[in-house]
Amino acid sequence: MDDMNLPSQQAEAWASGDSYEPYVGRWSRLVAREFLAWLGMPAGSHWLDVGCGTGALSQTILQTASPGKVKGVDRSDDFVAFAQAQIQDEQAEFEVGDAQALPVESETYDAVVSGLVLNFIPEPEQAVAEMARAARPGGKVALYLWDYAGKMQFMRHFWNAAAALDPAAYPLDEGRRFPICQPEPLQGLLQGVGLKEVEVCPIDISTDFRDFDDYWTPFLGGQGPAPGYAMSLSEEGRAALRERLREALPFALDGSIPLVARAWAGRGVR
Repeated sequence: MDDMNLPSQQAEAWASGDSYEPYVGRWSRLVAREFLAWLGMPAGSHWLDVGCGTGALSQTILQTASPGKVKGVDRSDDFVAFAQAQIQDEQAEFEVGDAQALPVESETYDAVVSGLVLNFIPEPEQAVAEMARAARPGGKVALYLWDYAGKMQFMRHFWNAAAALDPAAYPLDEGRRFPICQPEPLQGLLQGVGLKEVEVCPIDISTDFRDFDDYWTPFLGGQGPAPGYAMSLSEEGRAALRERLREALPFALDGSIPLVARAWAGRGVR
């Protein structure tokens, strides 16, 4: 979705890698491992990571998939700079670019992948078409997205609490804004660009927070819809939301908060 169309006084911010990592980055790395195991690419493959962000998926490819080359593309200068600083590997390169007009040659990559970004692109169909264009014949195109409306529990708790306190939060909820983050729309996107052997599956990971501060503090970083909403509130509004969440979350006896996050993954063959 285009930031200019958000029903909010503030556009969503996706720039600070230091703020993104404790909010979603740490969990996206866990999903990336399961995603890559499911994808099953052979060693030496050339990869394109579309919407690479802070480099969580690219780094996991380097660590677990024995790639020949990994190229990451993201529209955020700051995210690309963060990824370049964090990932010092001669097999990796990062470039600023638009997912809807990828700065790469056609039919070049063995695997073209994207993690947790497609719903934030104004024209997701165009982005998937570009991913397919970049894949060589017989190559794989694959992506994954959070199940915002269902089992992405730490965000689900946040938006349920926010909407209970403030009707203006209701339309900002990613579960309502992003209908493509479900199996049927995701399968349709992949099939719609001519990919073959399309499959969709859920990936569940544990998102266990040490305590309430470990859960709450990342929402104060301003990165993404939920943190952006939290930081748009007055101090009194944030305090009310914080206490509503403290009452609603399922605490374990040791004070930790055991939750689950689900992502929907899809893949197809060029």
